[in-house]
Amino acid sequence: MEMTNKLEYKILGISIWKIFTYFIIYSVLGYIIETIFAIATMGILESRQSFLYGPFLGIYGLGAVFIILFTQYFNKNNFTLFLGGYTIGTFTEYIISFLTESILETRWWDYSGKILNINGRVCLLYSIFWGILTVFLVKKINPKIDNLCNKLQEKISKKFLKTIVSILVIFLAIDCVTTCYAQDQFITRMIVEHNIPVYNQAQIKEKYDRVKENKNLDKFINTVWGNEKMIKTFPNIKIQDKDYNTIYLASLLPEIQPYYMKILK
Repeated sequence: MEMTNKLEYKILGISIWKIFTYFIIYSVLGYIIETIFAIATMGILESRQSFLYGPFLGIYGLGAVFIILFTQYFNKNNFTLFLGGYTIGTFTEYIISFLTESILETRWWDYSGKILNINGRVCLLYSIFWGILTVFLVKKINPKIDNLCNKLQEKISKKFLKTIVSILVIFLAIDCVTTCYAQDQFITRMIVEHNIPVYNQAQIKEKYDRVKENKNLDKFINTVWGNEKMIKTFPNIKIQDKDYNTIYLASLLPEIQPYYMKILK
């Protein structure tokens, strides 16, 4: 990270404020793309957000930021851009999948059934998708985003825009921490109440009992982040038992409809 004379931090030559802006914009665009994809392929309107609150899909935001930062070194032609996006997108997807499974003990996606996958975290098809997306992102989409940002700066003061971005970044940071805690409590609740055999079952049971002993905390968690809220927000949330069987938590709660509405048959 470097700092300019105007006290504006940069990472690989790009302003930290612009990086924050990219993350917010592409997280929202990713949410829109995935929502449309769900309607087109399954005919349902369901939640595709990464966090409990707000239309943000962090994998797209983070992927776009990494691609914009690092494909500066691959931007010779479309082929090198494709290779750069293929590599960076695959690496980003694998790391995020690994971290969410390590920290939250859940998987946000699973490509185990796809050809040439690595631990179900990445696969050839979606790596190719990252490569193609990178070419369009760098050549077509991001220049338009930059033009939009420049026009906004001409009409609105930079200080005001930075304030808006700062508020959204703080909101996302709080949202992320809240989501991690709520998901951890939900998964703990499902494992214990449905007796799912996992490796660290004793520790999970202890954590479950500690929350149950605190009546106010238990009531708050079950009211604000109850089963319906969690399933509606994360309809595809899944875990693995100690025999490596994948269990969709929505299947344990058949009385809860995991999507908002069915649009197409």
